[in-house]
Amino acid sequence: MSFGPPIGFGGANSVTSSRDAGLPYAGVPGHLQKSVNEVLDAEPDHPETVVEFSYRTKHEESFTLRSFLAPHKLKLVGALFLVIAESILLQAGPLLTKFGIDEGVVAGKRGVLVIVACTYLASIALHALSAWYRIRYTGALGEALMKKLRIRVFSHLQRQSLDFFTNEKAGVLMTRMTSDIEALSQLFQEGLVNFAVQGLTVVVITVVLIILNPSLAFITLLIVVPITLVLSEWFRRRSENAYRRVRNRIGDVLADLQESLAGIRVITAHNRRRHNVIRHTNVVGEHKDANLDAVRAASIYTPGTEAIAIIGRAFVLLIGGRMVLNGNLKIGELTAFLLYLGAFFAPIQTLTQLYNGYQQGQAATAKLRELLATQPSVVERADASDIPPINGEICLNSINFSYTSGTQVLKEVNLEIRAGETLAIVGPTGGGKSTIAKLVNRFYDPDQGNITIDGYDIREVTIDSLRSQLGVVPQEPFLFAGTIRDNVAFSKPDASDDEIWNALESTGLTQLVTSMDNGIDTIIHERGSSLSAGERQLVALARAFLSQPRVLVLDEATSNLDLQSENTIETALDLLLDGRTAIIVAHRLATVMRADRIAVVDEGKIIELGSHNDLIRANGKYAGMYAAWKTAVDR
Repeated sequence: MSFGPPIGFGGANSVTSSRDAGLPYAGVPGHLQKSVNEVLDAEPDHPETVVEFSYRTKHEESFTLRSFLAPHKLKLVGALFLVIAESILLQAGPLLTKFGIDEGVVAGKRGVLVIVACTYLASIALHALSAWYRIRYTGALGEALMKKLRIRVFSHLQRQSLDFFTNEKAGVLMTRMTSDIEALSQLFQEGLVNFAVQGLTVVVITVVLIILNPSLAFITLLIVVPITLVLSEWFRRRSENAYRRVRNRIGDVLADLQESLAGIRVITAHNRRRHNVIRHTNVVGEHKDANLDAVRAASIYTPGTEAIAIIGRAFVLLIGGRMVLNGNLKIGELTAFLLYLGAFFAPIQTLTQLYNGYQQGQAATAKLRELLATQPSVVERADASDIPPINGEICLNSINFSYTSGTQVLKEVNLEIRAGETLAIVGPTGGGKSTIAKLVNRFYDPDQGNITIDGYDIREVTIDSLRSQLGVVPQEPFLFAGTIRDNVAFSKPDASDDEIWNALESTGLTQLVTSMDNGIDTIIHERGSSLSAGERQLVALARAFLSQPRVLVLDEATSNLDLQSENTIETALDLLLDGRTAIIVAHRLATVMRADRIAVVDEGKIIELGSHNDLIRANGKYAGMYAAWKTAVDR
């Protein structure tokens, strides 16, 4: 078999195209490199973050605001004391006004008036100081809570099995991590604290009103409070449903956006951009309608509470004025009462606005509670032990499996793969080839039967110790935004430069990478879009080679490559597979023929098993596939 030159030579490719366009491999333009280096040199040192992560799920109580805040109750108590101090200092003004009018202005004592004015200024300064410290304290606490929640949600997503991501839209999951947590962030950093401030303000003012004039206070509160409570309960019921719909609709908006961005090439190729704009307009319209329901409720509630406040002050002015005329109330007391009554309704109106945020936070909490309650289908047992270094002997024993109930994909599959053997799996699309590979990697667990490696049931060993000895190269290799070094070393983050260059050399990438301006530090686009398909596949193979897996699974790794690229990758595979157990899922028989044995899978069963020559002599399904392939090649 003859092999062509390495990818990246002998013709135009992404490297030469980027260079000709003045964009060297998506790297930093030369005239900006100095500025970039200066910024990097000024960056402070960031210590390595220590994160505890385990595949084992532990029982946690249902996610609620109360359960989430409970571990931080001492800090929350400290915040409460700061809120109390701020509220008391905030409400000193009307009392000082009363004292200044009655004991200073009416009594004609200028000294008292000066003392009251100075005391007023001092209370304002102390209030500003307490508010400054409270905002800093609660802001830091809120950010710490948000960091903890983001890590908890992200870790929970990392713990989920592949079926979870198959059933959930990426945009909806993004909503949980962005919009929902942002709603809680506003609630923690602004809503709850302000809620406490305004609530305590109402309590303090109520007490002061009763002290100033009990009869006038009780008459006022008995008229105002019941009406306000009835209106608030109506608003709570109406807005709760509206904000729940808003959380659902924003998930649809982000899901449609993510899908459109991911499929932009297909959308462009089929001239569907206008159609997608129409579709997104409808999705955004549903989100708008859900928001309008909440706005309509607020449009009744907010003016309603304002009207109640105005009527209450008018009522107090009428009754209190008569009491002053009759000599039953001092004018300073009436002034303080009116000031406090205005201050009484101001926090109520603020509480109305905060209640909107609280309702959004509660709706977000419900969505996060639903997400965090989802358990992975592939679970690491509590008594799981680490699997020792493996030789790679794999046995599938009476495997039955289905992705969804009622649709069986594998039926009574029995298969033994010897240590160091290369097994190719072929068959028609949908026959179950890739499913076998996924079960060996324990991406899924079989419905019945078990899989062992070196005699160990893979469900009884830790997932980390198992997957650290397995290497997977999928049909569509995923490359992350970053450098060549980052992507190759993804399987072994502590790899040295020599190890990375060795992996690149083993997969035929050395000349390509050395031709780039920054070598292994060359930046590539997200998903590796600045590289060709063959280059991306070679980087994925280098990543697998660097990890030195004992078992390697290639799932259609060469199905989308041209012949020149396939030849280069075949050469790299010869070195990569040496001495390792390998499972190769493939359609192209040029790859399959190199295997020690071939398994033919059809309708969920292994119908043929043997070497290439054995299966040709058997004149079965594989022989027919080979004859068809041979005819196509000879044309």
